[in-house]
Amino acid sequence: MRIVGGKFGGLKLAEFKGEDIRPTSDRVKESLFNILSGKIVGARVLDLFCGSGNLGLESLSRGAAEAVFNDKSQDSLNLLRKNLNKVKYDINYKISFADYAECLKRFGAFDIIFIDPPYKSELGLRSLEIIAKYRLLTERGVAVFESDKPFNGAVDGLILYDERKYGKTYLSFFAEDKQ
Repeated sequence: MRIVGGKFGGLKLAEFKGEDIRPTSDRVKESLFNILSGKIVGARVLDLFCGSGNLGLESLSRGAAEAVFNDKSQDSLNLLRKNLNKVKYDINYKISFADYAECLKRFGAFDIIFIDPPYKSELGLRSLEIIAKYRLLTERGVAVFESDKPFNGAVDGLILYDERKYGKTYLSFFAEDKQ
């Protein structure tokens, strides 16, 4: 696993051992950031289930103004800190050790929110519902939900405006419903 583009491009990231954790692959990440390319520079980003910090670090590498990394696992945050120490640039970030719902209510609105929870959980849908309820996306903001299946259903207050499949990974893109 590495940073794909931007000023940290090529930086190899520390990753979890074992089969239980599945970080976003470099191929999926490269496609994701190509889609988001016009939204990254100057963005305020939340990596909600950050794990190793893969998506937040990629955002900072590509010009995001700030990243908030959140996870409720101390092991994840220890790995994140190891990866942050590899970055030899001055970057603006915060680390949050909290449940996803608590984190979402704590930091205000974001330009980009990455939601990459454990695949077999309902945490992604619940996160989207909280994002909609508290209007946590800026005017041009996007929430990106990574899952192993297409998004099925609706979230009051959000519009699913795009969905892409990469192998076994689905990326669903949501914006605030302005109606």
